[in-house]
Amino acid sequence: MTTFTDSAATALELIISMDPELVTIVWRSLSVSATACALACSLGLVLGAWLGVVRFAGRGVVLTVLNTLLAVPSVVVGLVIYLLLSRTGPLGFLGWLFSFKAMVLAQAVLVLPVVTALTRQAVEDAQTLHGEQLQSLGAAPLLRSLLLAWDERYALLTVLIASFGRAVSEVGAVMIVGGNIDGFTRVMTTAIALETSKGDLPLALGLGLILLSVVLLLNVLIALLKRWREGQEASAPVYQVLAL
Repeated sequence: MTTFTDSAATALELIISMDPELVTIVWRSLSVSATACALACSLGLVLGAWLGVVRFAGRGVVLTVLNTLLAVPSVVVGLVIYLLLSRTGPLGFLGWLFSFKAMVLAQAVLVLPVVTALTRQAVEDAQTLHGEQLQSLGAAPLLRSLLLAWDERYALLTVLIASFGRAVSEVGAVMIVGGNIDGFTRVMTTAIALETSKGDLPLALGLGLILLSVVLLLNVLIALLKRWREGQEASAPVYQVLAL
């Protein structure tokens, strides 16, 4: 047998036997990403919906900055968070560096522009189609943004799933601010990098298979949501129901 087949067989054994180290790393990784996405989405959905409806001076500049942040490398985000949380940084008094909280903060900052930009685009497209109708009903900008966001809820669910996939597959930022400490801050991506460099291929491959499975599941959910959304398009938008 080759090294690959040996490693693959051992990796499957680790997954089937629910190896404690593997389970701990997977659980920590999912917990960090889920918490970060919850924080980022709670702000990003509201901010994106607001940007999709409201027009103000300098909006073009804000959108340009937002779109630029979409392409910022994760290691740059990690470096900035590291400098903020370091002992001599402005947030050093929190003592978060090399902790679960630091990794959550880094992933939340990384995901926030994605959620905000995609939400803004979805709501702005809905605003183009139905904005005049809402204005004729006397809806204020904040109410319009909330109604349009609710009507685009299936698209926004896709945004949430995509943002989780972005977070769970990230490696640079969490390695910098978390330190990849065994038993404390090691997640799937950082563990794969470390175990591969150490030559422990079965554990790295096992974590890789689980990570691929998570990403595959997220893409399946996105596809199902798209089909569900297509089946719901015949229903009247909520603001049309309110107008009756």
